[in-house]
Amino acid sequence: MENQNFEKDKVSNVLKWILLVVAIICFSVLVWAAKVTYSTVPPQPEKFLTTSGEVLFTGENIVSGKAGFQKADLMDYGSLYGMGSYFGPDYTAEYLKQLGLKTEENIAMQRFGQQFSGLSEDNQESVKREMQRTLQGIDLTKRDLVLPDSLAMAVKDVQQGIVTHLLNDDLGKGWSKAKSLNNETALKTADFLIYSSMTTVARRPDGSSSWTQNWPFEPLVGNTPITKAFTWTWISYAFTFLLFGAVIYIYEHYLNHRDNSPREFKLVEFRPLTPSQRKIGKYFLVVAAVFLVQLLVGVLMAHYYSDRTSFYGFDIGKYLPFNFLRTLHIQTPIVWIGLAWIGSALFLAPAISKQEAMGQGLMVDILFWATLLVVAGGLVGNYLGLINVIDDKWFWFGNQGLSYIELGRAFQIGFFGGLLLWSALVFRALWPGAGQFRKAIKDFFTGNIYLEHLLWVATINIALLYAAGMVPLTGIEKSFSITDFWRWWVVHLWVEQSFEFFTVAVSAYLLMETGLVSRVLAERAVYFELILIFLGGVLGTGHHLYWAGGPGMWIPIGSLFSFIEVIPLVLLVIESIQQYRLIKETGGIFKYKLAYVFIIGAAFWNFVGAGVFGGGLINAPLVNYYEHGTFLTLNHAHLALFGAFGLLALGLIYYCLRYAAGNNTIFTEKAGYWAFWLYNAGLVLWVALNFLPIGFPQLEAVYEHGLAFARSMEFYNTTTFWQWMRFPGDVVFALAALIMVWDFIKKLKPVFKQTEQI
Repeated sequence: MENQNFEKDKVSNVLKWILLVVAIICFSVLVWAAKVTYSTVPPQPEKFLTTSGEVLFTGENIVSGKAGFQKADLMDYGSLYGMGSYFGPDYTAEYLKQLGLKTEENIAMQRFGQQFSGLSEDNQESVKREMQRTLQGIDLTKRDLVLPDSLAMAVKDVQQGIVTHLLNDDLGKGWSKAKSLNNETALKTADFLIYSSMTTVARRPDGSSSWTQNWPFEPLVGNTPITKAFTWTWISYAFTFLLFGAVIYIYEHYLNHRDNSPREFKLVEFRPLTPSQRKIGKYFLVVAAVFLVQLLVGVLMAHYYSDRTSFYGFDIGKYLPFNFLRTLHIQTPIVWIGLAWIGSALFLAPAISKQEAMGQGLMVDILFWATLLVVAGGLVGNYLGLINVIDDKWFWFGNQGLSYIELGRAFQIGFFGGLLLWSALVFRALWPGAGQFRKAIKDFFTGNIYLEHLLWVATINIALLYAAGMVPLTGIEKSFSITDFWRWWVVHLWVEQSFEFFTVAVSAYLLMETGLVSRVLAERAVYFELILIFLGGVLGTGHHLYWAGGPGMWIPIGSLFSFIEVIPLVLLVIESIQQYRLIKETGGIFKYKLAYVFIIGAAFWNFVGAGVFGGGLINAPLVNYYEHGTFLTLNHAHLALFGAFGLLALGLIYYCLRYAAGNNTIFTEKAGYWAFWLYNAGLVLWVALNFLPIGFPQLEAVYEHGLAFARSMEFYNTTTFWQWMRFPGDVVFALAALIMVWDFIKKLKPVFKQTEQI
């Protein structure tokens, strides 16, 4: 990038230092929370014994069983602590209920010599209270834990039932047997699942609540919301309204004013493509291909909800079990969105600097093929691990069994290396000359930071946070609560902090360099929005950790700050409206209208998907207590991931394609507009005909009967009509994808022809 001294703005300078302080404080809180989490997760006794001294299972079995749970990828068929798939049972809720029912029966036989159902109402109530005291009285802090006979017999029955389930197909439930487990490892996996269920009802030493804050809701065993969940829900709503007023005042007073500062027009002038830019086309083709794969897999998954025994007569579960399809479905969007952002950043950086770094084209090729190898190898490894082709080395090359970060550790390390290389290539593309490189470094570390620096910092931020998903590096963590804590450092922080960071920075920069806003106003807006994003995104991680066995502090911290997430999203929508007006005022001069339609659409769905259906609908502790693990979360996930970040990724590609077309080529936008509006129609149809018509009755089912029932096939069988109604949205969405892919290929042909001529 050309050396130049940009206009210094006092407001931006103040906001810059506030952002730095906020970032340091927020991540310091997370680091402190890690220390607290390690010391407060549910303890694991060395032995679980009967009153006669028989060993039911050991602490070592629990750890080995956690490995079996991950190796069999049970988190992608069912969930643990509500984390994982929304198809299949929540294991903690299901086996908690089974322990309660079986213990109840055993107490009835011991005390009255007959089944529970045959007892009088008073005796039933007496037995139920004893069962609840038995389960709540489990003391996990003991080294050798002796279980009462009624509970010990229940544990044995549940153990055998889990082993039978794991090692046999159950087409009625869409379950394909865990080929990666045998009798021994399945039994240890059962021990881990039973122990996990115990943590949800066993009381902490102070007796205040269970290790999971009394989650899940299960009236049978006496699990009900704690008072803190009620209190902090209402405090959070009031806090959000207060912040709305404060933020709107600051925004209107300091940022939303007449923009009379000088404008920049770096991306208005179309230049001949550099060697590295001409090599980006293959990134976008892979984006299109992987996107189509994700859609196909999504259709197959959706069919499982509607018809679990077959796919129109074909025994799909024999070859493509549901948990592998879900692994593929949630890994592929990370791949295509990531590749779109990687390719777009590498394409736009030389356009910004107006120079080509030495050897950049070769490095772009190396990154592409290395990334393709890692991703393809990882996805193949996921499948081979599940069918037990990869046995002993499953952790390194198979399926890690952790939702969204299933890649084997070797492939994770490779992907992390690819992200670091991407960040380095973006840096050298923005500042290709030796003098520019040194000045950029000096400016950054002396606080003389510009929007270009933030673009690069967004890339390194994405790379570094991915490393949190590799704790510990060379093996599995024995506690699921700790594992999930680090998993959310990737899953939540990528979406709500890193991706938002990149979104805000790149959107503002593109707007600035097309001359629609000044650098002064763009940088003010970015700094202000990033302050809010760091507050809400980083500390808001806590709303995922309410019920996962971590410290109780997450209820106040998670609820307060996750509510803040909606505020910067409102600002993005306001800015998008203003941007759209600016674009309309330019008439036919503005060349990136199609790209900006996608970017503005991303801002809208970010607000709806992450704000309304995330922070607004499901994050409040008292609501989340009942909602967690239901279709309402599925609704939030789809709208936030595709609506916010998918549309942005596609908009960036159209931005690059428009620049590549230059002045002498007709750039038709009709197909792109058709794709955009069909995508939006598909999202609306999903919400109206599938997610909400199932999600709200499921929420009611939790409230009336408990989570175990709401996640059972008995409940899902009542939703068959609405499961089939996913079909209209799928058709519209698929049509949009086919139109867009055809449009991509058509627009990329001239780029590839230029490459062949060199």
